Amino acid sequence: MPTLTTSSDILIFGCGNMGGAMLAGWLAGGIDPARFTVVDPQLPDAPAGVRLLREVPDQAFDVILLGVKPQLLDAVAPALAAAAGPQVTLLSILAGVELDSLAARFPHAGALVRVMPNLAAAIGKSPLALFGRGLDEAGRAAITALLDPLGTPEWLAAESDFDLVTALAGCGPGFVYRFIEALADGAARLGLDPAQAERLAVATVEGAAQLAAASPHGPAELARRVASPGGSTQKGLDVLDADGALKRLIVATLTAARDRNAEMAAMARG
Repeated sequence: MPTLTTSSDILIFGCGNMGGAMLAGWLAGGIDPARFTVVDPQLPDAPAGVRLLREVPDQAFDVILLGVKPQLLDAVAPALAAAAGPQVTLLSILAGVELDSLAARFPHAGALVRVMPNLAAAIGKSPLALFGRGLDEAGRAAITALLDPLGTPEWLAAESDFDLVTALAGCGPGFVYRFIEALADGAARLGLDPAQAERLAVATVEGAAQLAAASPHGPAELARRVASPGGSTQKGLDVLDADGALKRLIVATLTAARDRNAEMAAMARG
């Protein structure tokens, strides 16, 4: 079983938007850049102190973060399989790629962990859903500690939860950004300067999210506290709540994203 320490060496295989966000979050959290090796044939440069290579080196690593696009898994697995030995914990951020699919391609890895972060990992504010095999409680605690600088790691009870959690926590920022865009666009259509409307919309959502994170009250209660009976906030909420329109839209949105994750998992199994 792999053993992780505060000095574990980490290989990031594929450092695109998400892998890069995680690396940025780790470095901002104070982890020594010398612990990281990035293998990426396209990345022009890496942060100071991080080694950037084009091929997997012939050396041992403690952790490998698999960060390529899911459809490239079969193409890159042979080059990485030799490095993923019994001492290695393989972290995969590949949406829709299940543990059985990873095990088939990396049969000698000591532990496999699926991780679903989002881009807020770069600023230490990402939820990180986790599910794995090959780890005891100490190993799970070590992975949790490794990911702590990136946000809020949470272990799932079942791998079957991953498709829905990916839709919520992985895809969710895209849905929130679309809401911010709609909020700003609505104000602009009603006469506000578009640039000012966007600044105000971003600031509004940022403040509301920070308050929700810090408050002992749930979102529904916070909304109630903002809205005075018969006031302007309540009138706006009445539109969002009419016939459950907003909730039905969100259920449909999450369903579409969840089902696409399941489709990608089926393709990876095939």
